[in-house]
Amino acid sequence: MAGASMKNIKIRIKSVESTMQITKAMELVASSKLRKAKERVEKSRPYFEILHNTLWDITENNREFTSDFVIKRNVKKVCYIVIAGDRGLAGGYNNNLFKAVANHIGERSKEEITVLPIGKKAVEYFEKRGYEILTKEFAVAEDVSVSDCFEISRLISKEFLSRHFDELHIAYTRFESMLSQTPDVIKILPLSIEKENKETDNKSKMMTIYEPSSETVFDSIVPEYISGMIYGAISEAWASELGARRTAMDSASKNAGEMIETLSLKYNRARQSAITQEITEIVAGSEGT
Repeated sequence: MAGASMKNIKIRIKSVESTMQITKAMELVASSKLRKAKERVEKSRPYFEILHNTLWDITENNREFTSDFVIKRNVKKVCYIVIAGDRGLAGGYNNNLFKAVANHIGERSKEEITVLPIGKKAVEYFEKRGYEILTKEFAVAEDVSVSDCFEISRLISKEFLSRHFDELHIAYTRFESMLSQTPDVIKILPLSIEKENKETDNKSKMMTIYEPSSETVFDSIVPEYISGMIYGAISEAWASELGARRTAMDSASKNAGEMIETLSLKYNRARQSAITQEITEIVAGSEGT
């Protein structure tokens, strides 16, 4: 009886050890990729800031400025670019993002929503729930390149100007640190260029001339701006996914280690009990003779 128990415990220990090897390997891979992902996040931020400042300057210097990208509409349909992971084993990374999107959608019906999912998990989530999907061309988040972001931006801009939808939001996970990632949903269109208190030379501002017009320059920059926002969000999301996976695999490895210790203790107790029983039987047998 004790022998069978010891055998089962030994099998479980080997199984947990195999799992622990996998989780440690995944943790190392995530850690290695995370360094590059953090560099990518840091490099993407200046590009977005330059485009943002350019758009701000155009609107600030033109009192009679108008653009379809800025004019507020009666919102009948909303588009969400949702950037999730391509796989699981990253703790609550994907679920937390989907909860944030669901909360942001609120009581809007599915007919009022269209989604451009980036990442296999995002495609699966919105397909399963019957939402309109703008395109599934960018289903693998890890493979989305800068040129893909420009393509997404052109598609989004075209659909917005044709009034397929009236608002655009990007849902992604913001990278705070290796241990902290925060899901976020930010509004992109229509653009709201906030006025800032800056001490600038008004004369130099008035001398700025845009050809053929400020509206044309603005409308040509907006797709660039959107692509920069998408690329930045993808960079943040990718770093967040790796950080979440690294943390989850580290926790799984620690739990596996604790489980192995507990099972080893049980095995040793069962072995000691079996030895004690054998000694008792030998002593009892010798006394009987």
